[in-house]
Amino acid sequence: MIPLFSVSMSADAPAAVAQILGSGRIGQGAKVEEFERALGAAIGNPRVATLNSATAGLHLALRLVAGDGGPGGDPEGEVLSTPLTMEATNWAILANRLRIRWVDIDPATLNVDLDDLARKISPRTRAIMVVHFAGYPVDLDRLEEILDEAEARFGFRPAVIEDSAHAWGATYRGRPLGNHGNISVFSFQAIKHLTSGDGGAIVLPTDEAHERARLLRWFGIDRTADRLRNPPDVLEWGFKFHMNDINASIGLANLAGVDRVLARHRENAAFYDRELAGIPGLELTERAGDRESSFWIYPMKVEDRESFMKRMDDAGIMVSNVHERNDLHTCVREYSALLPNLERVAPRVVCVPVGSWVTDEQRGHVVDTIRKGW
Repeated sequence: MIPLFSVSMSADAPAAVAQILGSGRIGQGAKVEEFERALGAAIGNPRVATLNSATAGLHLALRLVAGDGGPGGDPEGEVLSTPLTMEATNWAILANRLRIRWVDIDPATLNVDLDDLARKISPRTRAIMVVHFAGYPVDLDRLEEILDEAEARFGFRPAVIEDSAHAWGATYRGRPLGNHGNISVFSFQAIKHLTSGDGGAIVLPTDEAHERARLLRWFGIDRTADRLRNPPDVLEWGFKFHMNDINASIGLANLAGVDRVLARHRENAAFYDRELAGIPGLELTERAGDRESSFWIYPMKVEDRESFMKRMDDAGIMVSNVHERNDLHTCVREYSALLPNLERVAPRVVCVPVGSWVTDEQRGHVVDTIRKGW
């Protein structure tokens, strides 16, 4: 079976972890700081705070820009978000006791429909959550124009959080994500391009936001202070969201080879783009020249998805839609909305193996199996 996902682990990772385990210092320490510096250099933005998961990063991002919507806060505050994503994206909104307002998807990209988003910004909007689905960047310039219009209309500019969990190495207009004036959150979970075993990072646009995130990820306590002689006051309570040196050592080992991993994802995706174009009953997603996808997954839209998935399974190829639409869950039923694009597209989305582990022979088998079905 050709797997849809696989762990990309450096051969140097076991020795790196053993060194940390033998050091007697395995919590958040020097290795976390080293990993953060290396990530900042790779992204082109030094304002990086590592975390124990990208989910923690999304939760923290909303705390930074929207506060807590609970009693005494802002119980009517809304966050605009897409339902086509991992549930973690939207459960972070609920965890901050804010309301979800669903935005339809763009059938061409599977990202958020920016026209629908523009229509749904209101005085209740506290933040906008965008997902770079499959690693394909949202049109951030168009999003900036929408924010300009919202500011002119309502007198405020909603904060944007980029869920970049799929999108390590993706670029928009030649610059890596994390450099476009918004908060970006990356995932280093097991099957991502860059893994630290588990973990994530939040990348901030300002020094002030960066310092606040660094405090809030560990209870709001300044870890650099002398807690014995001069205990620091906690001005704002925080969380236990920090990364430890074990995960950081794994991340550093894998960071050294992640460009090769990313290049192979893109090479396999380019092969599919060429070989699958124009097949009746199969529709590929958009490719725009101003952005470069990370191709964490390779989504397409097919007719009769059940038959397609059975045919691929019979041929030894693992496929999946990867993410179910979030808006149908019972816990978010009160936020239901008409989303015609999602209704039309979601039942057709399926992903085929595209990762660095997929060989030339295997990707050829994927293409041949698809072509034989039509």
